[in-house]
Amino acid sequence: MSGSLLDAGAVIGCPHGGRVTAATTQSGGVRAQGAAVATAAHTYVVTGCPHTVDRVPSPCVAVRWTAHAGGVTVDGVPVLLDTSAAQCLTAAFVPKGPPVVQAAQRKVTVR
Repeated sequence: MSGSLLDAGAVIGCPHGGRVTAATTQSGGVRAQGAAVATAAHTYVVTGCPHTVDRVPSPCVAVRWTAHAGGVTVDGVPVLLDTSAAQCLTAAFVPKGPPVVQAAQRKVTVR
């Protein structure tokens, strides 16, 4: 698997235009170009999602990432790439689609 590292400066959105941000602090010890590298241990929240179903608000509120096992790790936890599997979820944990990564750090290859 290959892709670009996600870090504290990554620009990520939900499929409906909401903004995805880290709810937990990134690891301070490992940085890429000055920004802390994101791992599967970090929690991400979605704000400003306008999604509705039959005129009832059903916004994305969180992102669940599935990092590639056996690849690059930070403190034993897999790093997140822009190609890592992920799902945006409602408050009732209903999947609403993958997040959209608009900008990430440098490219890496995980074997």
